[in-house]
Amino acid sequence: MTATTPLGLAALFVVGALAAAINAVAGGGSLLSFPLLVGLGVPPLQANATNSVGIWPGSLGSALGFRNLLPATAHHLRDLVLPTAAGAWFGAWLLVQTSERLFRFAVPVLILAATLLLAFQPQIRAWIFGRRRRVSPVLGAFLQFLVSVYGGYFGAGMGIMMLAVFALFIDGNIHELNAFKAWLGIVINLVASFELLLKGLVLPVPGAALALGAVCGGFAAARLSQRVDSEKLRKAIVVLGAGMVVWFTYQTFS
Repeated sequence: MTATTPLGLAALFVVGALAAAINAVAGGGSLLSFPLLVGLGVPPLQANATNSVGIWPGSLGSALGFRNLLPATAHHLRDLVLPTAAGAWFGAWLLVQTSERLFRFAVPVLILAATLLLAFQPQIRAWIFGRRRRVSPVLGAFLQFLVSVYGGYFGAGMGIMMLAVFALFIDGNIHELNAFKAWLGIVINLVASFELLLKGLVLPVPGAALALGAVCGGFAAARLSQRVDSEKLRKAIVVLGAGMVVWFTYQTFS
């Protein structure tokens, strides 16, 4: 089974739907879809690019679902859209410049970083909303640029990074900041996807299968979020991520 056989494409569709739903409920969906692409024989560099392009349509459903909460923070968009887009482009450009060999060594570290972010998500959120000090909007925009560089390069776990940055200079509750995060996440994914498609790193057929699944998963996520225990799901994804770190480390150094 490969990424272009009927069975492989069916698996990508299903996992694309699951990853998009997981992203909406708990985060960390790429820890499911990226390893599948690699397991289907796609080189890690192309798998990362294809995953980035294939999964992002699922975030549209989340963004549209949060649209009624956006007005509370919308005035910050004009200050953050440009650094967000610039960071995403730079991150995607760095990915294009990375050799396949170097990226193979980077993959375990990137997955470990994403897994740790998800593992400590409750503590990070408690810190976020326990803060009273604020940094300047200029520093906040620079930090968002750095997060966007990571988002354009790999992306898994960038949501919790963005929430941490927003809490430093934007007032709002968790739902309002999530709405803001969803729309800026679309900016990151659109810009990075354009760059990666332009450079030919994306496999179109597997990417399309992921995207179709992601649209379905994103659409269903609103109902899932009310029925699924997000804390149990988060812990399950952390366990999966830890396993993926071990597996990719073994594959890299064996």
